[in-house]
Amino acid sequence: MYQVSDHTRSQFEKMLGLASVKEALAFIEANQPEAIEEQKELVLIEAPTGHEENRAKVFAEKFKALGLEDVHTDRGGNVIGIRRGTGKGPKVLIEGHMDTVFPFGTVKGVEEKDGFLYAPGIGDDTRALAMLLCLIRTLNKTGIQTAGDIVFVGTTREEGMGGLGGMKDFLADNDDIDISLSLDNNDMSLLVFEATGGETYEVNFYGIGGHAFGCFGKMAQPVHAAARAVAKIADFVVPSDPKTSFCVSNFHGGNDAGVHAIAPKATIKFNFRSNSQEELAKLRTNIFNAIEEACQEETAKWGQDTITWDKKLISSVPGGTQDMHAPLVETAYMGLSHLGVEPVIHRGGCTNANVAVAKGLPALCMGRAYAPDENSKNIMNHSIHEKFPITGSYKAIQQAFMVLMMAAGIDGEFDSITGIGAEK
Repeated sequence: MYQVSDHTRSQFEKMLGLASVKEALAFIEANQPEAIEEQKELVLIEAPTGHEENRAKVFAEKFKALGLEDVHTDRGGNVIGIRRGTGKGPKVLIEGHMDTVFPFGTVKGVEEKDGFLYAPGIGDDTRALAMLLCLIRTLNKTGIQTAGDIVFVGTTREEGMGGLGGMKDFLADNDDIDISLSLDNNDMSLLVFEATGGETYEVNFYGIGGHAFGCFGKMAQPVHAAARAVAKIADFVVPSDPKTSFCVSNFHGGNDAGVHAIAPKATIKFNFRSNSQEELAKLRTNIFNAIEEACQEETAKWGQDTITWDKKLISSVPGGTQDMHAPLVETAYMGLSHLGVEPVIHRGGCTNANVAVAKGLPALCMGRAYAPDENSKNIMNHSIHEKFPITGSYKAIQQAFMVLMMAAGIDGEFDSITGIGAEK
């Protein structure tokens, strides 16, 4: 049974009792139609990973129209705007990523049917951008003055080969951020406070190459060495707790024109992850040992030449852990309970929050969809059939608002739940 500390419970209840907070929560619910319309508008501005410029330009203009200060685009393409606090609290980042996994031309429109919005990228993570805009409108409407500055950011290159690149750039350039909040999770009931570490590599195997019949027995074969390596990796046994995984997702060598040739090169690509940095390091060592053994075995079989190999790190996702009773986690638990959503303690995660957790910042990734049943949880991220549940979607914004206020503190009422900045 998860128990919330008396301090968190007391401050949360104090926050809920404030007239301004009650007004804010009511405004968020009433503002749902506008938030949905902005979500529909933004999803039509396609933003494949690494090509977020068009969406970024529109998003920056929306930040300016809502009165954020110092609105600009940084070297990583991130769109940044600041809402100043009184300087008596922590500097809080709240972000959603602008990119989607779909190439240009995928989004043909937005269909609204049976309580859902349908469009590629309508949830992941376009919805988070609409949530950020609603949060700013809410603060403007209520006039709430936070103790800490709030930095609103639309980040780039979160997906796939982007490897959380926008978030990495932002935090590398802004070492004054005290707390990090991310909006990027299907189901708002999940408390994502841990970071699953992972790496993706390309490994190339090299040999001489030659005719498949005429040169047989005269040389080692790179494709066979790669196959030996994959077979060894496939036999690995990894722990289920902490959850650890591996996947060889790509294997190729040669071409159709040389179908009767020993290819001089073969390539594999693979990803491995773990909720434990120790297990991740162990798995990395085992994988590369297996590759070296495979090359030695293929070389020894023929004794004519040597199979060599090299590796390239394609992407790296940092990992780390936090106490499940960290103030932000307890706050999020209280927020979900208040909204009638049963909280789920989620182990691990792979979101922009990973970067903050790995840096030791108090961090949390919050959900963007209210999914009270299995049907609405099945919203098919990264699919052209992606859908977003409209009914009750404002609850995710209310949750984000409550956590944001507890993180930043409200001037004259209470300090940040984290205790950061209380001395200012």
